[in-house]
Amino acid sequence: MEKPRLFGITHSNRDFTLSETWGKNQFNSSFPASLVAYLFHKGLDCVYIKTNSDNHTYHSSISAMDLFGISPLDENTFYSFESVYSQYQTFFIGNTPRIDLVIQDYISGQCLKGLEVKLTALPDNSTCDFADESLYSCELVIRPDTISYLACSIIKYYTSDRLLLKTILGDFSDIIWDDERCILENYGRFVVAIDNLLKKHHLHQEPLVIEPIWKTNGKTPSLADNCLDVFVWSNLSLIHLFTDFSHTNIRRIGRTERTLVWLVRMLWDFIHFGQFNAEDIIDKLSYNTKNDKAFSVNGRITHPILKCNELSKPRITKKEIKNIILGGGQNLLSPERRFDAIIFNSPDLFDDANS
Repeated sequence: MEKPRLFGITHSNRDFTLSETWGKNQFNSSFPASLVAYLFHKGLDCVYIKTNSDNHTYHSSISAMDLFGISPLDENTFYSFESVYSQYQTFFIGNTPRIDLVIQDYISGQCLKGLEVKLTALPDNSTCDFADESLYSCELVIRPDTISYLACSIIKYYTSDRLLLKTILGDFSDIIWDDERCILENYGRFVVAIDNLLKKHHLHQEPLVIEPIWKTNGKTPSLADNCLDVFVWSNLSLIHLFTDFSHTNIRRIGRTERTLVWLVRMLWDFIHFGQFNAEDIIDKLSYNTKNDKAFSVNGRITHPILKCNELSKPRITKKEIKNIILGGGQNLLSPERRFDAIIFNSPDLFDDANS
């Protein structure tokens, strides 16, 4: 009898024969990795969101081979979930945060890629009421640790020339980082610095966030016939979600503004010390806002960047899910039992509501 498993994942730090491996937190990163492998098996690339020299986002494509640094179906591909990406450890003072997926070479143990994974529902609450499905989009929630990996993906190109990075960003030696008034007064400088960095650095951008989408029929919990696809955000395109380059004067520091400050501070500390303390920066530069997440953006914000044929009509059908979840793995799933979902899916409870 075939054991429970996911397509394409032969070597992993998760045992898919165990029910706990199919819990929500684990499934939300392992299923997307398998979905990428399945796309590769079908000869399909992921939709790749990048930026150009004018700092505008555009769509390209990226194969799973380039995304993972190795074929996802290669027998030497090792999927290490919620692990430390060792290639960035020297940049961190203190603890190195874990990232959702580290791709390794099974034989040598070499870390090839470190990627965040965000499995998102389409449509989200902000777009589900549109009559035109082409206006549907997804909410994206980004963790603080992702910002530290974003910083690392940039600074690795300046390890031998930190002065060049300083020339690009400008001088922030006068900033009092924990003084909110100082940050507000100088916020325009942060925006200009990152805008300049993106224009100078666009040739070095690389994938950072895998965003698989799963589409339902509007608000209903039923899957659309064409329900699955994969988007990939480059490290630079992700910055567009927390930086409004048209506004440099702000009245308060919200989550998105604070995320930009975190990024600049990480880059600035690297310029001076060759490292940065991510935990310390995130903890001390809170500006009276919880740091449980870096920021979140709803579908109305992501739609202009995500919109394409693959968003309107994902390429993988619901009939193909059985080709991805194998060996009866679906029987080990442990979805959250939400009271509102149970009520919504039990219309018979209200059969006599008007009697």
